[in-house]
Amino acid sequence: MSNKLVKGPTRANFVLSDDNSLLTLFGRNRAWAASKTLTDPRFFDRLVDQQRPRYFWIGCSDSRVPATEIVNLDPGEMFVHRNVANLASASDQSFSAALQFAVDVLRVQHIMVVGHYGCGGIEAAMNVDSEDAIGHWLAPVRTLYRHSCQDDSGQLSANALCEQNIFAQVEALAVNPIVRAAWSQGASLELHGWIYAIEDGLLRPLCGPVRAPGTTGSSAVPAAPL
Repeated sequence: MSNKLVKGPTRANFVLSDDNSLLTLFGRNRAWAASKTLTDPRFFDRLVDQQRPRYFWIGCSDSRVPATEIVNLDPGEMFVHRNVANLASASDQSFSAALQFAVDVLRVQHIMVVGHYGCGGIEAAMNVDSEDAIGHWLAPVRTLYRHSCQDDSGQLSANALCEQNIFAQVEALAVNPIVRAAWSQGASLELHGWIYAIEDGLLRPLCGPVRAPGTTGSSAVPAAPL
């Protein structure tokens, strides 16, 4: 049976597909909500009242890399933006809006760029150019790959490019106007580059913390060819 819309604007008139996998998701949602309220009756009340995360996670869209689950945080404890290959592109309005909200409104203290080994976006960027949406999106990674190969006088592995891409995104954040403005106003804001290994479920730091220029203890980001 296909999806269908019954006449009338009320929510009750919308009919789900009879795909059992979708119905299962609603059942799992109810079970999750019930388990949360069983252990913490005011859990959802607190979520309604406030959102005060200390962290902004910039990660990949890969379904195997669930941000809050990896670090065992509850909803409301981390602000998350995800896209293919975890890019921090100032020209992307969706990313810029998320970054501005995280920095200016939520006033997060830590921004983490988190990539992962075995990233399909990174592997796609190593292949032939394409003129579709994903090809245009991955153009900065493809450029990074070409420059890295030239500098290293050989081909870069996919996992090495995953790491180089994280360095490049942290570098981009460090010169992003939103981050620079926050630093100029004295914000306590640190940038970090992390990598996640799907095969063992562990995060590993690659670079950071990067703090405002002139701040004691700030780490330099390893140079990624641009």
